[in-house]
Amino acid sequence: MLAPADRQPFFLAIALMALIVLASNVLVQHPVQYWGLQDYLTFGAFTYPFAFLVTDMANRRFGPARARRVVYVGFAIAVLLSVYFATPRIAIASGTAFLVAHLIDIGVFNRLRSFAWWLPPLVSSVIASGIDTAIFFSFAFHCGPVIGDTTITGMLAMAGIPDSCIALPWQTLAIVDYFVKLAIALIALIPYGALLRYTRPAPV
Repeated sequence: MLAPADRQPFFLAIALMALIVLASNVLVQHPVQYWGLQDYLTFGAFTYPFAFLVTDMANRRFGPARARRVVYVGFAIAVLLSVYFATPRIAIASGTAFLVAHLIDIGVFNRLRSFAWWLPPLVSSVIASGIDTAIFFSFAFHCGPVIGDTTITGMLAMAGIPDSCIALPWQTLAIVDYFVKLAIALIALIPYGALLRYTRPAPV
């Protein structure tokens, strides 16, 4: 049972998580069209890394069990909305990558939470962001065959899910996206550190 003082921050974390993931799933379909970056970067790269900031703050404030609830509920809301506002394939790719990466993020963060304040969010974000990037981009934008002659579009069709693959250069997008995530993980230490004074940490 959440304490009264924890209820508003808990539901705020869920809302922020769902909003960030939904916005990222819409923005990832739009490459940056400036300075020749259209094959290397999407606008979603600038929003999604902040989902790890929400996860890490929730982990510090509520502990790993309730941080997982933030991930589960935020995941469910974002995936349902992404089916409508993005595409079913992006919703599935995002949901899978999100769930795996953020549960790993929580586990790594929790193992390091007794170390220097900056180490848990940085290390957990570096590891989880790599996993998230690999899963998401390889599923969302790979239009070629994956097993024999079967494509992801074909597999989704067998499950009754209509799909039209968005052909983007996912390998280069994934590499640059990951480096952007690393940069934002470093930048996010600033608001994370600033918020520590207002956050009562869960017991180690």
